[in-house]
Amino acid sequence: MIKAVIFDLDGVLVSTDELHYRAWKSLAQREGIYFDREINNRLRGVSRMESLEIILERAPREYSEDEKQEMAAYKNGIYAGLLDTLTPDDRLEGVTECIAALRSKGYKLAIGSSSKNTPKILRRTGLDEEFDAVSDGNNISRSKPDPEVFLTAAEFMWMKPAFCAVIEDAEAGIEAAKAAGMTAIAVGDARKSPLADHKLESLKELAEHLR
Repeated sequence: MIKAVIFDLDGVLVSTDELHYRAWKSLAQREGIYFDREINNRLRGVSRMESLEIILERAPREYSEDEKQEMAAYKNGIYAGLLDTLTPDDRLEGVTECIAALRSKGYKLAIGSSSKNTPKILRRTGLDEEFDAVSDGNNISRSKPDPEVFLTAAEFMWMKPAFCAVIEDAEAGIEAAKAAGMTAIAVGDARKSPLADHKLESLKELAEHLR
């Protein structure tokens, strides 16, 4: 029996994919590194430093650790500035209704995101009071497909993994949910994953099912 639902953030509750793309594109152009949307898709659900390593696969030279730290900080500075444009209107379709429906049925709710910007995104979109727990890049050390972020969310809710469902839009997130022993619900690109237990068009579909 599912008693708690853990949401990924980017691409599930709020779409910041375009903001990430613009920030990484700015860094890549500064460094003269080829970067396109296909490469950007590989960064979904991946930590900042791991994302940087993927981008540097096409770099014309090697970078020191200090240079990599500066590059990651540069990207995050641009991204953080872009986050200031977010409002509650940037919630994805069905999010508000889905959260309300789950709450009305007594489910515990949590965030499971690799992003260190999670608190700011939640505040800007008015979602910061909606969750019982937040597990994000500020309190984990390993990013998806490692299950740490979801196991931490379950721990914060005092919930056994078997009682948790994860809603994810990235295949790495689905893999992480299954590794955690949780039910995996896929939206967006994650619907390609053969590991997903359920596949939804959007959270609107889940909200309508719960009514």
